[in-house]
Amino acid sequence: MTHPLVSSEGAVEFLNLPAPRTEGGMPLLNALHNRRSTRSFARRPLDDTLLSTLLWAAFGINRPDTGFRTAPSTRNCQEIDLYVALPEGLYVLEPLVWRLRLVTGEDLRAATGLQDYVSTVPLNLVYVSRLSKLDEADKPLRQFYTALDAGYISQNVYLFCAASGLATVARGLLDRRALARAMRLDPDQRVILAQSVGFPA
Repeated sequence: MTHPLVSSEGAVEFLNLPAPRTEGGMPLLNALHNRRSTRSFARRPLDDTLLSTLLWAAFGINRPDTGFRTAPSTRNCQEIDLYVALPEGLYVLEPLVWRLRLVTGEDLRAATGLQDYVSTVPLNLVYVSRLSKLDEADKPLRQFYTALDAGYISQNVYLFCAASGLATVARGLLDRRALARAMRLDPDQRVILAQSVGFPA
């Protein structure tokens, strides 16, 4: 099934995201009550606004005057990039212009994890750290910092899904080197975590 953002002619270089919803929604304590990991997904894709709002909640810009984001990062390095694996291809989020940029037109969902369901879930997020954005003094702790920062983003996704009736699960069981090659990552980039998102089955 083609994602709503993608034309029937296939993947395009840029997918402009609609404005996300940034107000309203379920109260936080209710979302915390509903938060859970789910490994069974329907194949129905998220609509454009839902996808846009999910990505904004994950790590969008919530203070345009400073460029600060919805999740903290080490010394505000913002070293985590969000990659979006859809059936039509792999995209990376460009927050400043609020769009997705095509990385490859291949369906890489199956490469984002070792579990059976990842190949059919409508959306897999991959959190990738760009180590060159971190201070050289951070080298001994870079793995800790990037894992911590990815965790903040992942929890934002969990809470958004809990508040929006979506299913999600964060996944560390993946072949990071093989996935990095398939994603055509630069030498200073590292795959940290993946997360599946969709409607519950």
